[in-house]
Amino acid sequence: MAIATIRLKEYKKVASPTEMAVIDFILKHPDEASRLTIYKLAEKTFSSPSTIIRLCKKNGYTGYKDFSKDLIYEQAIRSNYKEKNISDLTRTDEVDEIVKKVTHKNILSLEETAQLIDNDVVKATVEEILTCEKLSIFGIGASLIVAKDAQLKFTRINKMSYVSEDWHTQLLMAKNMSEKDVALIISYSGQTEEMITCAKVAKENGAKIISITKTGDSPINQMADYSLYVASSEFSFRSGAMSSRIAQLNVIDILYTSFINRMYEQSLEILEKTQIKKERD
Repeated sequence: MAIATIRLKEYKKVASPTEMAVIDFILKHPDEASRLTIYKLAEKTFSSPSTIIRLCKKNGYTGYKDFSKDLIYEQAIRSNYKEKNISDLTRTDEVDEIVKKVTHKNILSLEETAQLIDNDVVKATVEEILTCEKLSIFGIGASLIVAKDAQLKFTRINKMSYVSEDWHTQLLMAKNMSEKDVALIISYSGQTEEMITCAKVAKENGAKIISITKTGDSPINQMADYSLYVASSEFSFRSGAMSSRIAQLNVIDILYTSFINRMYEQSLEILEKTQIKKERD
């Protein structure tokens, strides 16, 4: 399941003004909020204990104690990652230091991304992909690499999907979508203008939107029907997407494997049929 603050960020889209005040306080002061009693939290947010309990239940918790336990656990994980924090790459780094830093960064990105995955969202996303008429995948730059990997995987399992390296062609794909289709939009920042445009057009045509972005509010995941998150753990200079690309590919692998598992016997037959066997000399 998704960690506490991610659930709140998602629910914030439909929250009432009173609930919004509680959510904003928790998101801005997660450490402090995790130590507060329900009465103290109600006092600080000018709300009531009953409002907070209802908010917790709407986000899948049995009550405030259940939510508080999840929030405490989340803060412990974040504290643990801070302790493991490694310095950015520097000009004086030797190859052995670069190997350690890049590898460690990628591992941490995968571990943190695993904490952000909401199992229910994955299940719902797989169902949408399974039943859609057309799966169109969008991404530019480094995210295009991930989009092409997704297209290859789903096409092999006989879920025909579409992607283009040309943005104008991607926009045409979005313009030709309908309520029977699914748009998988990949953007690390969630703020890439071209992807925002494609998402708007696809949504206007009634297509379901699945986004893969980093955590935090962004125009793309706000439009999405289903949001999947990767960790925000790039090196500061980010000359090229590295840990974010690894994390995005991992999310695609999770969706693809879950899709196969959903129709296991049929998938095995298709995988055997589509295997391209190489001749040996």
